Amino acid sequence: MSCLVAAVYATSSVIDSVRRAQEQNSRNLLERATQVCRNKLVDAEMVIVDGDPKEMICQFAEQMQADLLVVGSRGLSKIRRAILGSVSDYCAHHATCPVLIVKPPKGNHP
Repeated sequence: MSCLVAAVYATSSVIDSVRRAQEQNSRNLLERATQVCRNKLVDAEMVIVDGDPKEMICQFAEQMQADLLVVGSRGLSKIRRAILGSVSDYCAHHATCPVLIVKPPKGNHP
C-alpha cells in the first residue's frame, strides 16, 4: 500500500492575478453604485481597501467619523452564520457609530 501526501499552493503570480481580478470586480461594482448615488444627487466617494471586511468596515467608518453605518445582511441561516460569521453582526457590535442593517427582501435569501 502506498500513499502520496502533497501540499499544493498558488504561485505568487496566480495570487497576484486573482487579487487584480478581485480589485477590478470591486471597482466595477463600486463605480455602478457611485453612479446610482450621483444620479440621486447623493455625494458618494469610492474607496477600496484590503483586509478582513468586517474589521476594515468598522475601522474605515471610524476614520471617516461616520454618523451612521449601513450594511446589508445576506440572510444566512443560523448554522451558516455560525460557521461563516456575520459581517453585519460584527459591525453592529464593534462600530463606534450607530449601525443600520438592511435585510434582503423576503424570498430572496441565498
